[in-house]
Amino acid sequence: MILITGASGLVGGNLVRALLAQGRPVRALVHHDRRALEGLDVETVSADLTDPASLGHAFRGVEVVYHLASSISINMDDWDELERINVTGTRNVIDACLRSNVRRLIHFGSIHAYAHAPFDQPLDEDRRLLTGDHIPPYERSKAAAETEARRSVDLGLDTVIIIPTAIAGPFDFRPSYFGQALQLLASGRIPALVRGGYDWVDVRDVVDGAIKAEQVAVRGSRYILSGHWHSVREVARMTAEITGIPAPRLTVPIWLAQLAQPLLARLAQINGSQPIYTRP
Repeated sequence: MILITGASGLVGGNLVRALLAQGRPVRALVHHDRRALEGLDVETVSADLTDPASLGHAFRGVEVVYHLASSISINMDDWDELERINVTGTRNVIDACLRSNVRRLIHFGSIHAYAHAPFDQPLDEDRRLLTGDHIPPYERSKAAAETEARRSVDLGLDTVIIIPTAIAGPFDFRPSYFGQALQLLASGRIPALVRGGYDWVDVRDVVDGAIKAEQVAVRGSRYILSGHWHSVREVARMTAEITGIPAPRLTVPIWLAQLAQPLLARLAQINGSQPIYTRP
């Protein structure tokens, strides 16, 4: 039996589908939103990662755990919630794996947990994790969670760590932050783009890589799963080609977006939505 935490998210929903296509039995640990799993032949179980007592039945008879469940936030004031779910939750998953004699844990980290500098060298699996209270809460929580995953190897757990870059792809029901940005682009509600870009990876490639790692990776190994770098302008152009909605013509420098951030945050608060840009 394979247990997937965070099975209702973008990666989780695609992972469930891929494993079912291979004929493997899947148990999905879900908290509330189950849209990504509707119509699938998958066992679902409710549990709270922050409540160790609720995890016992979910881990019973499980051979492999894919730990994807994570709180994602771009807000600077969400450390307590991020620490509770991402760090304490990961620690509880590790403890449950050890108690239940799980054969292998596939822990999903984030490229955001790694130090940006030095900028003149490729970012690889040996780059140091971010540390310090000055680090944005999400990045800090994912770095702390990966630290827990690395320590689990010393505790006797066969853990492999997957580190995706920015993920995009189908079955994005919630949707993800990137999915929300695409919706805004497709509706013509983004007035301007920001200079720069990112490394994007197809969620199906992430799933394929994770399954391969589960099957053949060496205990304690880490794998960055990336795709191709595209500028924000290129992403907007591709979205426009698909939707027929023109991309914003204006591109502003980062410093100008930072100046406008307090106003954007206030407008988002009034509208009950997430801001399209946050302070770094």
